[in-house]
Amino acid sequence: MNMNNSNKSFNLKAIRNINLIFIFLMFIIGFFVIRLFYIQVIRYSYYKQSALNDQLVQSKIPATRGLIEAHDGNQIIPIVLNQELFTVYADPSLVKNVNNMADKLVGVLGGSKSKIVTLANTKNTRYVVLAKKISQSQSDKILGFHIPGLGTIGQDYRVYPQGDLVSQTLGFVGDNSKGSYGLEQSMNSQLSGKPGYLKAITDINGVPLAASKNNINISPVNGKNIVLTIDVAIQKQLQEIIQNAAQSEKSPLISAVIMDPNSGAIKAIANYPTYNPSDYSSVTNQNIFTNAAVSNSIEPGSTLKVFTASAALNQGVIKQNTTYYDPSHWLIDGFNITNIEEDGGSGIKSVEDVLNLSLNTGATWMLMQMGGGQINLKAREAWYNYMTNHFRFGKITGLDQGYESGGIVPKPDIPFQSGDQQNLAYANTSFGQGLSVSALQMDSALSSVINGGTYYKPYLVDGTTDSQGNIAYNKPTIVNRDVVNAGTTKSIIALMQQVVSKHYQSGFTYLNFPSNYIVGGKTGTAQVPDPKGGYTDNIFNGTYIGFVGGNKPQYAIAIFVTTPTVSGYAGSYGAQPIFGNIVHMLINESYVSPIGN
Repeated sequence: MNMNNSNKSFNLKAIRNINLIFIFLMFIIGFFVIRLFYIQVIRYSYYKQSALNDQLVQSKIPATRGLIEAHDGNQIIPIVLNQELFTVYADPSLVKNVNNMADKLVGVLGGSKSKIVTLANTKNTRYVVLAKKISQSQSDKILGFHIPGLGTIGQDYRVYPQGDLVSQTLGFVGDNSKGSYGLEQSMNSQLSGKPGYLKAITDINGVPLAASKNNINISPVNGKNIVLTIDVAIQKQLQEIIQNAAQSEKSPLISAVIMDPNSGAIKAIANYPTYNPSDYSSVTNQNIFTNAAVSNSIEPGSTLKVFTASAALNQGVIKQNTTYYDPSHWLIDGFNITNIEEDGGSGIKSVEDVLNLSLNTGATWMLMQMGGGQINLKAREAWYNYMTNHFRFGKITGLDQGYESGGIVPKPDIPFQSGDQQNLAYANTSFGQGLSVSALQMDSALSSVINGGTYYKPYLVDGTTDSQGNIAYNKPTIVNRDVVNAGTTKSIIALMQQVVSKHYQSGFTYLNFPSNYIVGGKTGTAQVPDPKGGYTDNIFNGTYIGFVGGNKPQYAIAIFVTTPTVSGYAGSYGAQPIFGNIVHMLINESYVSPIGN
């Protein structure tokens, strides 16, 4: 074999192998170059964000919820405060010894170690909550452990230092930091403010790198402090009065509203039963959370006769001293409308008698006068106009509360299922049956009648305060200036005063008030509708509307008493004593300016 040929063949084979190795190495190098280009150029943003996420701490900075204050004489005092408690959290990616951390936390907080361990081992998250509502001292101890990935953050929780005071008006704030019911819900956005935001780049131990350009710190905007129209002293005494009445009369629900008729400002509003918003979680019947004076509408009974008289007086179809022949019954659409046994029978009656004796036939007669002497479409439309557009029954008032009921007012031209009984239906509404209203609606409407004819939107928020404690007061909102004229106001005030005087003379001695104050009112007793149709026998609601003042009415009062157990009419023996106690309280505590002052 030729040695030169053999060496030549070996060299060619070696060169070929080297070339193959070179090509393979170039392929590998090319692959890594392409991969590096893909990572560093094409996927740069993605991997940069992933790296940042591993070093990023993000959290909301909660805003301080606004306080709620109220008037107490010449002072303004807080009735809803904030208490700072702390939430314990962990970043599972930074906690190195979970068992050690859990042991230390249980030593401070108690509770279950296994639960803490499970939470701290949560995957794919940088934030888990380990405990809530711990104290400042507990927070300090936990931070003193200096465990990477373990921290606390403060959060405000609501405190209601006055217990159940005006609770159904206030509502409460749940664990989700959102207001529920009452003002806490209706004004949640104003009270809660806007949370801040913290985004910080950290080192491997979770410590923020102060110089990082990726840090963001947006300060929270605290919620507004609000001042209520409520007078704390009046509110406390009103709640005591209706609680005592509910217990003595065995009524399942009593609601009352005390309003300034000359502005619409609510001075006190209460229901019984009630609850303590600091302990809302223990309430089993959620109906107690709603403000029944606003959300509960019922048939008001004979208190509506005040408004029937107001409408007829204002239209000029009757006068304060008008008399008429009352037959003691009217046959309307085949049904007899009659009175209670104290009506005195048929005979000549006056407008004063209609209110004092609470004559259903008298209210029906006033409705007839709106139709030219009979109940017809003209009468129904005139009365519907006054009920809905003047007195605003069937419409919500727009008070700062959720779940407000607008009530029900039948329309004047829609036949009923049982036949064409529109005249009967409207005769019933003239004395407060067949429609429904809330205590708030009644008080607002009464205010408009006794203040000269201006319907003010009722309101609870007197104003907001700034950081220096200066109050920006809200102005009363006028809804209607032409509810009734001045002459009607004068007549209704006098007629309602006569009702109180006559009732005092007939034996209701608690209606004896000093002569240098004006006090007027009207009772109402209404049968309770049967869900199956018609009305239940021997079950009644009691209502009362009235006022007290000096030179003019200073407080308008509405009271609803559900099915009281009393020996007499629910209005006279259930609601009227509450009115008497409220007026005596307002006079005796010098909340009312007497005549001449």
